[in-house]
Formats: sequence, structure tokens, C-alpha cells
Amino acid sequence: MRKLLLLFVFLGCSFCFNDLSAQNLSAQNHTGIQVSQEFPQYWEYKGEPLMLLGGSDEDNLFQLSQLQEQLDLLVSVGGNYVRNTMSSRDSGNVWAFYLDPETGLYDLNQWNPEYWRRFRELLELASEREIVVQVEIWATFDFYRENWEINPFNPMNNTSYSAERTKLPLEVSTHPIYCDNPFFWSIPSHQNNMPLLNYQQRFVDKLLSYSLDFDHVLYCIDNETSVTSDWGRFWSEYIRKKAAEMGKVVHVTEMWDPWDLDHISHRETFNHPEIYSFVEISQNNHQRGQNQWDNGLRQIEKLIKAGNLRPVNNIKTYGNDLGQHGGGTHNGIQSFIRSTLFGSAAVRFHRPTSGLGLGDTAQAVIKSMRMATDRIDFFQAKPHNELLTDREENEAYCRAVPGKDYLVYFPDAGSVNLDVGSSGSGLEVDKLEILTGQLTKLKIDEREGMVKLKSPGKHFIFIIQIPTQH
Repeated sequence: MRKLLLLFVFLGCSFCFNDLSAQNLSAQNHTGIQVSQEFPQYWEYKGEPLMLLGGSDEDNLFQLSQLQEQLDLLVSVGGNYVRNTMSSRDSGNVWAFYLDPETGLYDLNQWNPEYWRRFRELLELASEREIVVQVEIWATFDFYRENWEINPFNPMNNTSYSAERTKLPLEVSTHPIYCDNPFFWSIPSHQNNMPLLNYQQRFVDKLLSYSLDFDHVLYCIDNETSVTSDWGRFWSEYIRKKAAEMGKVVHVTEMWDPWDLDHISHRETFNHPEIYSFVEISQNNHQRGQNQWDNGLRQIEKLIKAGNLRPVNNIKTYGNDLGQHGGGTHNGIQSFIRSTLFGSAAVRFHRPTSGLGLGDTAQAVIKSMRMATDRIDFFQAKPHNELLTDREENEAYCRAVPGKDYLVYFPDAGSVNLDVGSSGSGLEVDKLEILTGQLTKLKIDEREGMVKLKSPGKHFIFIIQIPTQH
């Protein structure tokens, strides 16, 4: 009887301990970046839902010499979201490992303190400014063509292993879409390349030893990958388990290369919330005009129908007249605004020249979109283009809480009718010129529930609110 009583006491204490551990885990993550419980399509930080808007002049932001100035500039225009690839391929960058000045070779068993100092500095400065950092662990293009020739993981550049031992090539002349570098085949379910995987694990562990000290970090396994789903799954599970060992919950995704979001590879993130707690759809920004809106919105609807709605991020918005991707500056601006309005949880301008970075135009757009989204009940609102009539393709886009708040965006000059129902009172209408930030109050009367909106030029957004009846 005494033994039975002790067993009950032990089990009771165990349940209490597990319950307290769960409560402590919940409390530790309550203020950090997490999927919003009230609005699971969006992120939550410090207990409040937030729209992530950003831009930066580099993808590997921690390598930027003017890092603090860049972050301060972003905050000054209402931004709160940056990308950080762990890349080192550009001039002036440093690599993660110790370089022997005599041999010119890297030692993968020793770290380069400067690389990790820069990484920690980014995390600290961003945390102080409440900027969310999305970290991409494996910078795909660092492992191909001319970048592979200078990469410390290349056997000819280090003293830690040989090409024979790791089966790694000294040259990889092809584009990453061909997956010709076995660096990405090291995991147990593929080549089970333990000598290589050991150093990959050390790199990830070192990264996590810094990032897990903070609560404003999101994780993406790769940039534009074409490798198998097993690779991303392996690292996602590893990162989440390492975090759990420290009593933390982290959020991980993968970024696939295909521009078509209906490509089967993207299903690995859409269909597996147990592996990826958010979805990355930046490749949708290779689409132009109405297609970009329709395709992006369709992905969110797909998640809703599947019963696993979660944040959809756009870490790279393409489009710059000086670059080759995204249809130029005009379409880049449109893509950023459309993504915000159709329901992306996070939107950022890609670095120049593929995107607008944090140049003057990007600053203006971020500032205006923050102003517009803050003016309405944004997280309750949804896309409602059906409220627009006399609308041509790509002429205008509507996000609304019908009967209360409306945002109507015009990429170019145009006019549409907006159905506001029978408001029974005067409407409050503001016209915001996105590229200047100029806000003009308008007097527009409702006629039989319809309001005529006319844009005088490119990039205007109308903010329509129906006053609450008392």
C-alpha cells in the first residue's frame, strides 16, 4: 500500500512538472515572434498582431558596414522586417571559419570570431528596434560556380577534409537548379555523408547558439532550392528540436526555386505544417500584374480550405528598372502593395538591383503602407475585389471590413465604383499618394450604396471609413 501511495505521489508530481514545463514554455514564447492565435494568417510579437514590412540593401545584412544606419532608416519609415542570408560571397564579406594566413586555407574546426560578431550584432541591434529577422541558413548560390571556388566547404580550400573523404567536387560549373553539388545530399536519408554532415551540424549549432538567445528570429532553410524535400525536412526538424531542448519554440520554412507556386515542390511547405510553421512565397513576385495578386491569394485560400492557415511571407519583392527580375520598378511597387493587401504576413523589398532595397522609393512605399494599414482594422479585413465594379484587370484592388473599413489601391490612373452598402451617414475618405506620403481628405457622397473613386495617377490608395453609429 505504501509503495502504491508513493507511485501515485510520483506520478502526480510528474504531471505537475510536465504541466509547469508546458506553462513555462508558453510563457517564454508569449512575447516572442509567433503565429497569432487570433489571426493565424499573421505574426504576433509581444502579444500583439503585426504586419511585417521591410526592405534592405543587402540580403546578407549582417555583413553590411553601415548596419546600424540601415536599421535606423528602416524603423524611421515604419519598417520592422529584414532578411539575413548567412552568405559570404560578396567582396568585403567574411566567412565563418578561421583562415590560416600562411597557408591560405580554412580550418573548419576553428571559427572566425568576426563573422559571428557581425551576426550577433545584427540580432542585438534588430532586437533593440523590434525588427524581425528572417535568417536563411544555407545560401544556395554560395555553393555553385565561382562562389564554390572560394567557399571554405570546398575541399581545396580547407585542411579539415579531402575531396576523396567527402565526395565533394572541387568545381561546380552548373546553376543550382541542377543540384550538382552533393553538399546538399549529406543527410542520412541520402548519401549519409558523415564527415561532411559533422561540419554542417557544427555550423548550424554555432548559428543557433546565437539566434536562440533572441525571440525575434524566423528561420528559412535555403534560398531558392531545387534539392529534395528530405534536406529541408531534416534541418527543420533539427532546428526545432534544438530549440525545444532550450525551452523555446521557433518557426521554420523552406524557399523553393520554381516561380509557379502550383509546382509540386511548393506543396512540401503548404501541406506540412508539422514541419514548416509558415510558408514562403517570394517566387510569386516573378508574376506580373493581376496574376501576382490572383496567384498569391489562391495560396492563402488553399491553406484555409486545407485547415492549416498560417503566415505566408514574401521576403523578396522583385522589381527594379536597373535589374532583370520582377518587371521593373513600377511592377515592383505594385507587387509589394498587392502582397500586403491580399494577405501576406510579411513583405520586403529585395536588394538592388533585383529589387528596390531600402532606397528612396522603397522608403516611401513602406511609410505609406504602414500609414494605410494602421488606419483600418487591418487584421479583420480581407480581400474584397467583388465590391469593385466597372473595374478592368489590374486597375484597382480592395481590402475591407465591409460596412466599416476599406482600402482601395490603384496601380495607375483609373476609376471604379466601390460598394459600401447603405452607410446611413457620411463617409470619411482620404486619398494617399503612396510615393509622396501626401494625404488628402476628400468629400465623396455615397449614392445608393456606391462610391465613385478616381485615381489621378500611379500608386494612390483610398482609405474609406464608415463612422460608428452611437
